[in-house]
Order: sequence, then structure tokens, then C-alpha cells
Amino acid sequence: MKGVYEVGLIGAGLMGHGIGRNLLRHGYTLTFLDHPGNQPVDDLMGEGAVLKQHAREVAAASEVVILCVTGTPQVEAVLFEPDGVLEGLKPGAIVIDCSTAIPSSTVAIAERVADRGGRFLDAAMTRTPKEAEEGRLNLLVGASDALFAEVRPLLESFAEHIVHGGPVGAGHKLKLLHNFVSLGFTAVLAEATAAARRAGIADDAFLEVLGNGGGGGVILERLRPFITGEDPSGFRFSLANTLKDVGYYTAMAEDSGAPRRVASAIETLYRDANEAGHGERLVPELIAILEKR
Repeated sequence: MKGVYEVGLIGAGLMGHGIGRNLLRHGYTLTFLDHPGNQPVDDLMGEGAVLKQHAREVAAASEVVILCVTGTPQVEAVLFEPDGVLEGLKPGAIVIDCSTAIPSSTVAIAERVADRGGRFLDAAMTRTPKEAEEGRLNLLVGASDALFAEVRPLLESFAEHIVHGGPVGAGHKLKLLHNFVSLGFTAVLAEATAAARRAGIADDAFLEVLGNGGGGGVILERLRPFITGEDPSGFRFSLANTLKDVGYYTAMAEDSGAPRRVASAIETLYRDANEAGHGERLVPELIAILEKR
């Protein structure tokens, strides 16, 4: 399918910019929405991308519309509000939601897109803006078998690992499970680091013991630059978004009757940090916040 689709992008931010860049590299035409949350887009426009002022205009110019926004409220707004995507959606067009969203809402959104003659799949992302720019995202997809097979070549233009988790909503369920584990590990490691420092344990000894034992792994390596040099760039994700994602997970667990005692404690930790005014700080900075309590 490479080079066939005309693609629209809603959300050229930290993750979406990389998606747009790689779509252009693989020969797709790109139309995207002008928005204050976009990263600098001169490079995209220099490669032929077209800027539009309304989501309706993006949809009208596209056979596939990719949504790369924050969460469920933003997805619903960009689709359904006046001048939204649904007003310009072409018959048979495909909407790909790369956000992190509440799965029950995702299913309802898919039904509304279908009612307007479109097709919908969720393709939640993991990894960081760095991998987005490199075209090496992980995608967790919820779609029918036929639609997944149709769009997979397009997804491969900006993703390295793609998992088809099941029907619509499965991608967002997997994303919430993934983020709960990831952000849960982060909470544990942040508290442990603060406790280690208060107990007089040197950072290098703490990191060596964890790295060579049960505490090693991706999250430790993302936090390591902050522990060693107060550099939070290893995990470029805000504490506000962290609270949102954990909250979505606990809502999903509650809907299904799943146990959530640990999730509730983790959500409380992140809520406390946000209510103390730290929502715009990056996740590794939670260590400093906890250390000062």
C-alpha cells in the first residue's frame, strides 16, 4: 500500500511529528492540522506536507486520518466537534487512533465513525519521541483482521513492532496494561531512590545493585540519567499524562471487576504530585519531588 494513501495527521506533537516525518519518507502524501501543540513543522512542509486550519479540511483531503492526541476527550473533540474530522470524512476512509484512551469510549467512537461511512482502528503507541522520529515505534492495534491486513504496510512506515491484539478496543486495553506496569515500576523505583538517599546509600551503589538484580530493566535505564545527573530527558513524559494514563487503567479495571489495590496506590502517588503543582514536570523528576517530602 506504500504511496497509495493520502494521509491526514491530527497532532504533530512530540510523537506525531515523527509519525509524519516517516510517512513522508515512505512516499505517502501528508496533510496535517495546524495546532499550538505541534512541534516545529518546517521540515514536514519542506518535504511537501500541507497545513490545514480545521480537522474537517484534513479529513476531506485524506483517505486515512491518524489521530495522535492526548486522550479520550481530545479524540472525541477532534472527531465530533464543529469542523471536526467527521464533517469531512470521505466514504470508506480509515481513522487510526494512536492516542491512549478509555477502551469503552473507543468502541463507541468506532461505532460513530462507522455510522458516517468510515472505518476505525486503535493503534496505541509505546516507546518515546526518539523512536517516533526514527520510525521505530511499537503499535498495539485493535481492528478487524481484514482492516489490520489492509493498513499494516502503512503502519510499518513508522513502527518497528506491531501487535494485533484483537478487535477494536484491544489496542487501547493493551496500552493501559503496558502503561500501568511501566508507570508502576517508575513509582516503585522513584520511591526506592528517595528512600535510598535518605538512608545514606550512594547512588552508584544503588544503581549497581538494582542493575545487576531484580530491579534492572528499561525503566531503570530511563531513570538512570536523572539519578546520576538530574537529566530528566530519558523519560520525556509529563506527570500530568502519567496520572491520566493510570486513571484510565483503574477505570478499565473497575469496569471489568479486576483487582486494583496496587493501581489505586500508584494513582494516589501521581495525583499527589499533580495536586502539588508538578503536572508539567517530567516523570523522572518524581524522584526529586519524593526526596524533598
